Amino acid sequence: MLGIEFITVGRLKNDPLLDAFDDYRKRLQWKFTLLELEGRTQAEQLDKITEKLNPQAALVVLDERGKSLSSRDFAAKIDGWQTSHGIVQFVIGGADGLSDDIRKKASALISFGAQTWPHMLARVMLIEQVYRAQQILAGHPYHRD
Repeated sequence: MLGIEFITVGRLKNDPLLDAFDDYRKRLQWKFTLLELEGRTQAEQLDKITEKLNPQAALVVLDERGKSLSSRDFAAKIDGWQTSHGIVQFVIGGADGLSDDIRKKASALISFGAQTWPHMLARVMLIEQVYRAQQILAGHPYHRD
């Protein structure tokens, strides 16, 4: 079974974004882990993120300079990472983004388009796309082209 991990900077507070996140998390059939880290500076964040990296996992970093993928292409990428790694770690930085050191370690850099999104909203967008990928790979009609 595929393992999905989100390594994130900051914590979702009790608000509509948390409710939306939890809704998609409950729908996931894949093993899911959320690691919420705190750090005031990028250096502190780098240290905490690096401690959590699994060398066997595919490391996917959300970055505004990353590649924008269709939902089907994203599902295909997850399928490939599942085959080659078994675990996919997604990293979402805080309000100031991520250091170049994390980007350099990534198997892939992905984005949700050219816009900059609040990191807490990006977390909800990512879990929805992971859920959508699960449904696409299972042949479920949740996704419509």
